[in-house]
Amino acid sequence: MKKSFFSIFLSLACIPIFSLTESTGFPQANISNGIIFLRSFLPDALKGYYRGTRFDWSGVIPSLEFNGHSYCAQWFEKYDPTTHDAIMGPVESFSPLGYDDARPGGSFVQIGVGVLSKKDESTYSPFKYYPILNAGSWKVLQKATSIEFIHILRDRQYSYRYKKTIALPKGKPVLVLMHSLRNTGSKTIETSVYNHNLFVFDHQVTGPPFVTKFPFMISADPQGQHGFGPGSIALIQKNQIVFNRELLKAANEQFYSNLHGYSNDSKDYNIRIENHKTGAALKITSDRPISKLAFWGSATVFSPEPYIQIRVKPGQIFNWNIYYEFYTCELQ
Repeated sequence: MKKSFFSIFLSLACIPIFSLTESTGFPQANISNGIIFLRSFLPDALKGYYRGTRFDWSGVIPSLEFNGHSYCAQWFEKYDPTTHDAIMGPVESFSPLGYDDARPGGSFVQIGVGVLSKKDESTYSPFKYYPILNAGSWKVLQKATSIEFIHILRDRQYSYRYKKTIALPKGKPVLVLMHSLRNTGSKTIETSVYNHNLFVFDHQVTGPPFVTKFPFMISADPQGQHGFGPGSIALIQKNQIVFNRELLKAANEQFYSNLHGYSNDSKDYNIRIENHKTGAALKITSDRPISKLAFWGSATVFSPEPYIQIRVKPGQIFNWNIYYEFYTCELQ
């Protein structure tokens, strides 16, 4: 039977008017192209799964299946809707607008979240929750193979129309994240956005079966890195990152580093993650170049985190796309 088309309008007033599930109470939607089966949570200021202030509220994906493999799942133990990283899938976070210029008690903007309150003189931290003064308005349009999210925010200085679409192209094992940011305010928007890529391959523990590959020779930033190097957790081998051993969940083991070696050509935004125990694999590309590249992980999840630099003058639009191609790799 042909699926119907519908739209959802949510605002700060946000009386919950839509929910596709009674089991969780979270607004959500399912899409499929017959190859990939995907479930996404929908933004809602009162009943949404994620109501934190670090990540864009659109495109939270708790479930994605391809060819008998699972790629998205809950990787953290404790859930709270306002916890900064209680989130799943290829989720994105923007650097804040106007935080440094705001006084304590003043406001700043987080794209995909809204206008937030600056608590004190401390530097901005993505790990803190900031009170939401204006969540803007959300419009969501679902089709059989795509979900379109539109976030409209009107503020004194920073206003925008942000559109993000998650789409499954016909006949392809591909997920596309399409973005458009229109500056409708009076001040130039200068920010960066990174994708946390919180994929969980078949619920596997982070360890030696995983290999992450890049199209360039990698080097790790000697400042601030943790868990990298011979005898440690993660090891760089030319253009690959491999693991010396499994991470210990009980010890809350983690690793982190900023990586170098990429150019300002979008062809370097080409990352492959393969699990040679289950065969699950994924290639990530974009039509924009990498401006920064981090690599973080724990026992339950690990993620390459590519950043994209954004500058949008009033009245202009900035577009970017990210592509995820799912495949199977050889078993070892």
